[in-house]
Formats: sequence, C-alpha cells, structure tokens
Amino acid sequence: MRDIKYIVVHCTATPQTTSIDSIKRYWREVMKWRDVGYHFIYQPDGKEVQLLSIAHPSNGVKGHNHYSIHLSYIGGVDKFGKAVDNRTEAQKKKMLERIIALKKMFPKAMIQGHRDFDGVSKACPSFNAMEEYKHL
Repeated sequence: MRDIKYIVVHCTATPQTTSIDSIKRYWREVMKWRDVGYHFIYQPDGKEVQLLSIAHPSNGVKGHNHYSIHLSYIGGVDKFGKAVDNRTEAQKKKMLERIIALKKMFPKAMIQGHRDFDGVSKACPSFNAMEEYKHL
C-alpha cells in the first residue's frame, strides 16, 4: 500500500448534470492523461463511483499524486462557471463517509482541498475542505 499523506477533496468544476463518462473523456482526450483524476467521484444523488484503486496514484494534484487519495463531487460551478459550493446533501453525506473510512486507514493523512496546495490557483473544491473536515 502507498504511504498516504493527503486525502484531497475536489469538485469537477462542471455542471452537476455532467456524466462521469464525459469527465473521463475530457481527461483522456483533452488532458492526454493515461489515468483518471480521482479515485472516487460522487454523483448528485450521492452515488459513489470508484474510478481507480487507492493502491494506484491518480492525476489529482500535480506533484502530489504518489502520496494522495483524491475524491470529487460532480459540480462546483454555477451556470456561469463561477465557483460555488453546490454539493447536494447526498454528496456531502457519502463523501464524509468515505473520508472517515480513509482516515481510519490512514490516520496521519491530512484532509485538504485541491486549492490548499502551494502553487494551485484554483477554487477547487469551491468550499473550505480543511475547515469542514478539521474534526476528523
């Protein structure tokens, strides 16, 4: 198992109606990635979809992937593309459940948003993940 230092929370920065297939196609065709950006993704109804085993690095935060696990909710922007925390209650609940489980597996791992890494100039995940999950 990898030595996990971070549990990273993301948003897809897409409308909540965006399909997982279209997100994966974007990574493959536009970003030219061989692998996915997140280990887990959460649909608006709260359904968790695992895209990659946590045993393997994903493409979540450049330079930090070998020791990170990445979770994302579909959404994070309004109809104008402006950052907004538009997580559904179902997304919040399922993400929290997964984060708690990951913290049990990796108790020393820090929970933070994509935006909390040095050199990142994104609003992702469109809310303060460090503050929201500081009690874990």
